Amino acid sequence: MTLVGVSKTHPAAAVRSALDAGLRDFGENYVQEGVAKLAALPRDGVTWHFIGQLQSNKTRPVAEHFDWVHTVDRAKLAERLSAQRPHHGPELQVCLQVDLDAEPRKGGVAPAELPALAAQVAALPRLRLRGLMCIPAPREDEGEQRRAFARLRELEDSLNAAGHALDVLSMGMSADFEAAILEGATHVRVGTAIFGARQA
Repeated sequence: MTLVGVSKTHPAAAVRSALDAGLRDFGENYVQEGVAKLAALPRDGVTWHFIGQLQSNKTRPVAEHFDWVHTVDRAKLAERLSAQRPHHGPELQVCLQVDLDAEPRKGGVAPAELPALAAQVAALPRLRLRGLMCIPAPREDEGEQRRAFARLRELEDSLNAAGHALDVLSMGMSADFEAAILEGATHVRVGTAIFGARQA
């Protein structure tokens, strides 16, 4: 399992401290903030994940600088990332964000539309479709948390049965990563539990 340290609003110095402590995967929610941190920190042996909502007009810096994008939820985004990914670099690793709770303000593809999007993304050059990501609505009960994550796992199983070869479930944050791990998370995105409360 991969622990992705999410340093949203925390300075590059905080990321450097986590790097010195042995963490090697970092997640960023905001394009400009993330690109600035990448420029200030070592790249060798470090993997950078973009995990925020991505606007179409901001895909280029993400395609050029990040190793992973966890929040692809429509074909237009994937097409732009594919076209803007440098030819000399490795494939951009991609997860599809799924909206499990039909929350209008959150990103994510509806489960019913997931097979079509997966097929579109898998066919694009310079991208490698790796798995699924979710940010479920907050749930206090661990059983309810696990049921949400189990649903994402079942969606991945369904896609793999249809011919995909997905191997990543990006799910779980500081408040629910234990439940996510129990349901098969391969990547947990933890911010507050590592870096503390967000800075203003």
